[in-house]
Amino acid sequence: MPNIKSAIKRVNVTDKKTAANKMKKSEIRTVVKKTNASIAANENVEESLKTVQKTLDKAAAKGYISKNAAARKKSRLAKAAAKAQ
Repeated sequence: MPNIKSAIKRVNVTDKKTAANKMKKSEIRTVVKKTNASIAANENVEESLKTVQKTLDKAAAKGYISKNAAARKKSRLAKAAAKAQ
């Protein structure tokens, strides 16, 4: 643990940001899994696709994931949904 006040603050800030990033990434994974499940079951596909696209766009805008990663995930889910229908 650092002794300098500014270094202590940086450690605290880093811990808070790490926790926030973990929560957001976990939320993204959960939404993607739920969407995959709804595509497999072929129920509420449109609604779940809307939700996952909104979540991915927000995450990309906030910097939790890159824009390309969000676009890639959305594209793959849309493709899977189209194939299932």
